[in-house]
Amino acid sequence: MHPASRRPLKQRALTLIGVLCLLSVAVPAGARPPNLLVLMAEDLSDRVGAFGDPLARTPNLDRLAQAGVRFPNTFTTAGVCAPSRAAFITGVHQITLGAMHMRTSTSPVAPYMAVPDPEVKAFPELLRRAGYYTFTDRKLDYQFSGIFAGTGPESIWDAEGADVTLDAALSAAADQGRPFFGLINFLTTHESATFLPDDTVNDAGRAVAARAASARAALPERTDPARLTVPPYYPDDPAVRAHLADHYDNVQIMDAQVGRLVDTLRARNLLEKTIILWTTDHGDALPRAKRELFDSGIRVPMIVRWPAALKPDQFAAGSEDPRLVSFVDLAPALLAMAGLPAESFHHGRDPFDAETAARRYVYASRDRMDEQRDRVRAVRDQRFKYLRFFDPGTPGAVHLAYRDQGRIMQSLWRNLDSGTLDEPQRQWFEPRPREALYDLASDPWELVNLAEDPGFLPVLTRMRMAYAQWRLRIPDLADLPEVDLAETFWPGGRQPVTSNPWFETTPDGHLAIMAQPGASIEIDDGNGWRPYTTPVPAIPDRPVRARAVRYGQALSAEVVFPAP
Repeated sequence: MHPASRRPLKQRALTLIGVLCLLSVAVPAGARPPNLLVLMAEDLSDRVGAFGDPLARTPNLDRLAQAGVRFPNTFTTAGVCAPSRAAFITGVHQITLGAMHMRTSTSPVAPYMAVPDPEVKAFPELLRRAGYYTFTDRKLDYQFSGIFAGTGPESIWDAEGADVTLDAALSAAADQGRPFFGLINFLTTHESATFLPDDTVNDAGRAVAARAASARAALPERTDPARLTVPPYYPDDPAVRAHLADHYDNVQIMDAQVGRLVDTLRARNLLEKTIILWTTDHGDALPRAKRELFDSGIRVPMIVRWPAALKPDQFAAGSEDPRLVSFVDLAPALLAMAGLPAESFHHGRDPFDAETAARRYVYASRDRMDEQRDRVRAVRDQRFKYLRFFDPGTPGAVHLAYRDQGRIMQSLWRNLDSGTLDEPQRQWFEPRPREALYDLASDPWELVNLAEDPGFLPVLTRMRMAYAQWRLRIPDLADLPEVDLAETFWPGGRQPVTSNPWFETTPDGHLAIMAQPGASIEIDDGNGWRPYTTPVPAIPDRPVRARAVRYGQALSAEVVFPAP
């Protein structure tokens, strides 16, 4: 018997079975639950024809939007990938997970991973427990994993990795008679794909940049730099226009990739059995967008295409819905699509439910960005943006080795050094105030700070109150210095190892598997690893292997019953 257990065996076994019944929610009765597919571009704002961009060549996304619904007021919880993805995959703000610094696994303080509260589970794991076949490609980056596949947690996906294709995953799900949930990422639009190969600082980055340049060169039509609108916070020079044009061309390549995936679903007669959600992991792959809490960094396009038989009545195909959607809403939304309830730990709520009250505010956070120590919090409603700077007097723009590889950033530094930046272009490099308030209706570029304008004091007061109330509800682990946070998660700089699971016999003669609080249990009874949800026969036909995983910790050792 495990030494941590103190209650009588019968009581503990009955409690276990009750908990498992709650965790293993049955697939809804009647019709087979829908397949779910999330298509996530990287580092992209609304440079899509369906969202009104006249230069975008995105015929496949435009067709997806014609059959679906556009949500132009979708907001990520961070302006950079790893913290944003942590919030997306859990439905919990990254500041509560301890996943807010970019990135944990390469922290200059000490490498570590976030170890979320025991009850927090990624929504694909919850879908997997309910019978879904879950798969993703090479990109993980949840802050309680490494960047790429194979870095855990092992309980989230049935299949993950660069060799996981949609076609292969659909075959695996069909062979097992399971609906599927897939998450496919598009590196094509990533910041690194806009760099020039000769400007990159390592071989891996040079390879990404070279592949992107080759793909752009093969396009039959290229974006004309002369037709671009250059944001007022950039110098209008050839390098900036060429960088922006390449970003548009990368979007065109990504759009073709989306089209091929939709064609695969159609060829397999699965398009009308699959809900498709396309979005991006944060805003544009450009300076003063990526990593920032301006709308250019956190406002993202989203398209949801429901099969006709599954589309909620309140949405019309081809329509646009202006409601505010936060990335923490997507976990409960996707669970609801599968007929599963939201979890008590979720910070969001299903925005597609007709009975869900419309959001008044969305919230976002910025913390350490690579070498730059920083802390900013944002509140946004349908018109105004409020920013709270925890390091007033510091500039927003500093030298970051990764970002400085880009042509726009190089142009900004050159023009700053020569004194040729105008006021909007200099603003990002100047000391920041303690607070900022922007009217997005009249100032979409967020260049005019109204925090000191007496005429906007009522708005400022309301937004301050919204932030204060959010802080009361949402724990912010950035109150703890990162060095202390890293020590809390990985004492002594070592990754903790999840305790081994153990076996116990229930009163009705079944075999129950126990684990430390918060650990997910997987078993292999000869048919591959699968989530453990219910006790197994006390005398199985073959040995049962079990393992446990706690997010952010190393996988336990395998235990076997009967013991060899």
